[in-house]
Amino acid sequence: MPAREDGDPVERTRFRVAGTEARRADGVAKVTGAARFTVDLSVPGMAHAVMVRSTRAHARILGIEREAAERMPGVLAVLAGADLVAAGLHPYYGHVVLDHPALAVGSVRYHGEPVALVVAETKLQAAEAADLVEVRYEDLPAVIDADEALRPGAPILHHERGQRVGDEGMDQGEGALEGNVCAIARVQWGDVDAAFAKAHLVVEGEYRYPMLYGYAMEPYNALAFFDQGDLVVYSTAQHVYMVRRDLARMFDLPLARVRVSAPYVGGGYGTKSYTKIEGACAMAAHLTGRAVKLDLSVEEAMLTTRSDSSHIRCRSAFDRDGLLLAREFDIVLNSGAYTDNSPLVNSKTANRCFGPYRIPSLRVVSRSVFTNTVPASSLRGFGAPQGNIGGELQMDEAAEKLGIDPVELRLRNLAGPGEAILPGKRPLDADLREDLRCLVASLEWPGTGGVSVGFGVSASDAGAYPTSTAAVRIHADDSATLFTGSTELGQGSRTVLCQIVAEELGLSLERVAIVGGDTGVVPYERTTGASRTTTVTGRAVQEACRDARRRVRELAAQNEKVDVAAVEDAPAGVRVKDRERSYGEVIEGWFGAGGEVLGHGSVRRGEGFAQMPPFWEIGCSGVRLSVDRETGVARVEKLVTVGDVGFAINPALVHGQDLGAATMGMGAALREELVYEGEQLVNPNVVDYRVPRFSDQPPEIDLMLAERHDGAGPFGAKGAGEGAGNTIGSSVAAAIGRAIGVFPHELPATPERVWRLLRERDERARR
Repeated sequence: MPAREDGDPVERTRFRVAGTEARRADGVAKVTGAARFTVDLSVPGMAHAVMVRSTRAHARILGIEREAAERMPGVLAVLAGADLVAAGLHPYYGHVVLDHPALAVGSVRYHGEPVALVVAETKLQAAEAADLVEVRYEDLPAVIDADEALRPGAPILHHERGQRVGDEGMDQGEGALEGNVCAIARVQWGDVDAAFAKAHLVVEGEYRYPMLYGYAMEPYNALAFFDQGDLVVYSTAQHVYMVRRDLARMFDLPLARVRVSAPYVGGGYGTKSYTKIEGACAMAAHLTGRAVKLDLSVEEAMLTTRSDSSHIRCRSAFDRDGLLLAREFDIVLNSGAYTDNSPLVNSKTANRCFGPYRIPSLRVVSRSVFTNTVPASSLRGFGAPQGNIGGELQMDEAAEKLGIDPVELRLRNLAGPGEAILPGKRPLDADLREDLRCLVASLEWPGTGGVSVGFGVSASDAGAYPTSTAAVRIHADDSATLFTGSTELGQGSRTVLCQIVAEELGLSLERVAIVGGDTGVVPYERTTGASRTTTVTGRAVQEACRDARRRVRELAAQNEKVDVAAVEDAPAGVRVKDRERSYGEVIEGWFGAGGEVLGHGSVRRGEGFAQMPPFWEIGCSGVRLSVDRETGVARVEKLVTVGDVGFAINPALVHGQDLGAATMGMGAALREELVYEGEQLVNPNVVDYRVPRFSDQPPEIDLMLAERHDGAGPFGAKGAGEGAGNTIGSSVAAAIGRAIGVFPHELPATPERVWRLLRERDERARR
């Protein structure tokens, strides 16, 4: 593997902190303990709910015929949006804008929107009754395409906007939000027009990225009941505290009277961020007086959340030497029927589209647009893949026109460590030039034979808002329990956070347990997303461990009747009067019998996180592929990623995250796309919506780690899990472009689209 200029190899290093037992695991350590792993939650007397979904994309609800369903055996209730309003509940939710009803109220805005909820003793009874519910509609004009939704005279989805309850991505204010514009984001500096006027080369084009479904093995499900007036909800939520806030608002309850717990979640990728079906489930429990379970099929989950698709018009100006002079992006995101998290995705797309380059002048305008489609929200990459395709492909197109190697063109323009990408924000905490050199060396750039190479880079302002708390209990038997609001989604956060505790306290990993994702038990955690858990939550965990150690030192000083300064930390205990004493000895000595020590840690926008973003998540990946010119089929022969993670606390988990992100990126690049024909989504299933399979993995995979201890997290760590996938779309498009002589501007690059590009190229050649 290539070495950096200072001689320090960019490769995996051993985790060693003097005086402790814990070592960084090269395999995935299993962490067991206090946290509950649940496959099928149930409670006595539990009822089941099934949703009735709209068969219209945009319509007024004239009436709901439910008498036949209510007479079915086992049916407890058939609920509609009007029932929620009549009961004095607040049926709208949303962490930015309260505009998404738990069940449609008055009208529907997309095909598949929940209109009613049938609650019965069994799921089969509920499903049979749901088939008997009839809804009468008055059709309204619908708009599916985001560009069409912006045109004068387009049908308006929201004549009255919902109440604003958050600022995420809404920094432009409400005054500019007219028609179907959900949110606007702008990034600008320098004199863009003057730069384009003096440019040696201007590259311009339009680029499209598809709407995607983040297929998690576990669809959305929730169980809700009331316990002595307290609302208790078990769900697949990534952000339990944000869901708690929505539910408290919907029922007008104090936060203390709402408990949200997320047992081990079967995948999220951002799609399980914020509230989804919890409100409908809880309202059914309230109105029936029963515990209610609502679990969706994969097909229903695909009608619940998807990602924003993008249409980008952009221009890039270069001088004779290939240096960027200016870039301009006009971005339109198709955000679906409701606000959800699209304003923040829109803002992040604007921040991430232009790349980690030195750009003297920049102008970006990004608009999130309402359409009569499934509501869009978070998905892995969070705006970066949508914007990266245009920004990176124009680097490749410019290199071709300037006669400069595309690697060299990027090296001339990339920002270096400590340079600012966004004015006033945290400087870049990565060495992207060296990462890129490692990447192209593994890809064997420029490729040989019939194999073509494509690659790309990105930098995402990751980590969300740096608010996190954690608690650590040291027990009298020299074991410890970590309490964290972070949710385990399969990413391995339980293992990594326990490794941090083991390292900080000098314990073996087997003596550390973890309780997470339960607002009734654990301290506050803003989110589980934005690749923040290791970096931000990990810092709070470190602080909790250090606070617990401080408390142990104080107890030891009192036991030995010495000044606290005379007590030192030791592995799994302290050293006082030239003798080591375990945690248990100190705790038992102070309490007399049993006892424990509690440490609390928190991070906020201050100290190490005073500058935003909390860290930059780097994307540096590429592919080698071949194209069958007769069929248009592109096959990835090799995948390479460089995980610039600062320090990989658990390399196996980082490799898994990078491979998972890249695999999702390849799905979007080559096959995945939610397709609308007219007003209906025609492929809401995993047969017609083709996610990558194991057989689709390239035969050669190289997952590299760049560890320079330059992150703001524990031991110099930075977040991982999204970066490797952010540049796959542009990499695949670039490789296909080099193979066939024309760059695809629309993803996925399906065989039909590639075949048509080949035919168009041949037709132009014959003219």
